[in-house]
Amino acid sequence: MRILITAPYNEHSRDALRKALGEIIYHPWKSNGRAFEPKELINILQQSEAEAFITEHDKVTIEVIHSFPHLKFIGVCRGTPSNVDINAASQMGIPVFYTPARNAQAVAEMFIANIITFLRNTMAACQWLQHESWESGAHDSYLQFKGNELAGKTIGIVGFGAIGRRIADMVKDFPCKIQFYDPYIVNDYARCKKVSLEEVFESSDIVSIHLPANKETESMINHQLLSKMKPEAIFVNTSRAMVVKRDDLLKVLESKKIKGAILDVFDHEPPDETDYKIIHLPNVLATPHIAGATHEVEDHHAEIMNRNLLNWFQGNNGKESFVFNLKEIAKTV
Repeated sequence: MRILITAPYNEHSRDALRKALGEIIYHPWKSNGRAFEPKELINILQQSEAEAFITEHDKVTIEVIHSFPHLKFIGVCRGTPSNVDINAASQMGIPVFYTPARNAQAVAEMFIANIITFLRNTMAACQWLQHESWESGAHDSYLQFKGNELAGKTIGIVGFGAIGRRIADMVKDFPCKIQFYDPYIVNDYARCKKVSLEEVFESSDIVSIHLPANKETESMINHQLLSKMKPEAIFVNTSRAMVVKRDDLLKVLESKKIKGAILDVFDHEPPDETDYKIIHLPNVLATPHIAGATHEVEDHHAEIMNRNLLNWFQGNNGKESFVFNLKEIAKTV
């Protein structure tokens, strides 16, 4: 099997795949400086004569898939294969593999880092020092930038998947009280309490959003929920911007109804004028969609994808493989 890989994929993982499944053609999108557009992707697939394809951010549209209906699989090195036309792949009977939890550790670590940075007023203190504002007493900074500890806070997590659970595991011994909302989880989870969505917003000191982007979650977080938050509460979103009604969040932050927000995702990337209006607010800590951006994430996704493919092709009947459209392709057989 000839496998084109445009996702970042370490040499060890490429060698393992080569030994197990066949020839590897490695053409990472990062060398291009951006993800490949559909026409570029079609050209690369044609030139490589690929029989299978592993991507990360490239736009795998219906045009791409219809041009290569013979593909044995499409692998997507992401938590959800949102850059692939799943319906087109399913109609062609092409399984779409993905790599959930690849960035769970990275996002959880950045959650903790940014929460502590926000609570301790670290960014403002650093800027104050850089601007040589330390003029009079030795206690100026001690008094001006005194913050709060993470210990003892109640953290409410909306969407208790791999990232939410990783955060819960990492902060429980600070100690923090963990509560979560997730309609797909039946029971409480090891020292974490399942509550209603409204209760998460009403009783948490920190509300952290970890939702997938789909029709059910679009604009799910609105003024009705945000207005329930405590005046000293912090809102965190490292998932997808579309799950939050932007104008409602802007109003809550501008009016200082809550302490502030930590945001890693925006309605437009690069941001538009309204996004920048939020980013520039003094009670917002904003980062440019980098919560999952670590070198280790690339190793994690290669390991998960290899495990997917070996389970699928080497006699395990797909057990323990993450196939996004498994039910749909079963109907085409």
